[in-house]
Amino acid sequence: MSFQVTTAFVNDYKATIQALLQQKGSKLEIAVTTESYVGKGGRVVDQIGAVTARKKSTRHGDTPLISTPHDARWVYPADYEWADLVDDVDKLRMITDPTSAYAQNGANALNRAKDDEIIAAFHGDAKTGEDGGTTTAFPSTQVVAVTVGSGSPTGLNVAKLRAAKKILMANEVDIDTDMLFVTISADEHDEMLAEAQAISRDYNDKPVLVEGKITSFMGFNFIHTERLKTDGSGYRRLAAWAKSGMHLGKWNDISTKISERADKSHSTQVYLNGTFGATRLEEGKVVEIKCTV
Repeated sequence: MSFQVTTAFVNDYKATIQALLQQKGSKLEIAVTTESYVGKGGRVVDQIGAVTARKKSTRHGDTPLISTPHDARWVYPADYEWADLVDDVDKLRMITDPTSAYAQNGANALNRAKDDEIIAAFHGDAKTGEDGGTTTAFPSTQVVAVTVGSGSPTGLNVAKLRAAKKILMANEVDIDTDMLFVTISADEHDEMLAEAQAISRDYNDKPVLVEGKITSFMGFNFIHTERLKTDGSGYRRLAAWAKSGMHLGKWNDISTKISERADKSHSTQVYLNGTFGATRLEEGKVVEIKCTV
């Protein structure tokens, strides 16, 4: 008897993929704000600029009218897809298993797409304005130079983390309530292991190293990823940010289709796609740390 791709099978596979996404997720999604959208773009937040109170100098004087500046930040979607062919009936019956290589590959591909969108948004242009028609570039004042702490280009060190935190605090980021994060690759993690202040109990009131891994230091939660980019000079671009300063928009978090391909010897195609987009919400809440590779 021939094997048919039933609706129940499709639903089982979709449930499996969704479980994988929820269990593992992208590395960065938990460190940003998220929202679901429809349409060509999403208006993430209406921004209100700072105002200054006027000192009252006379009795019964005119009420001062102080205009409040308004702006808006937008997020736009990017489409991602993944597919593979299954030509063995037994393999097809097994891919609903959460440990299946097919399920893992599909979920991991979508997770990496989310992370790539967030990484690009850290230091890329953001869309602002009433209709998203204004481009806001990442300011140079939010950059920690590659030479901080040594006078010459180096990797990550305590001095650079201090400089990043100083910038965030100077911008009045509420570090007591807003979670702080920093992206690192294996190189930066290894460099921090050489920093006595980062690993010694003499400088920390609680252990920083957990089974040889630095998970947090100086109020920053470390997120390891090997997908960080380099600038035009070849320096790696780390991001240090407050959670409220970054946003991931999701138009279609997960979509699964399983169908027979007559043009591929009637093999079964497993197809996944997702639509995501990310943006920086406030420049003052994101810092770039340059490091040697």
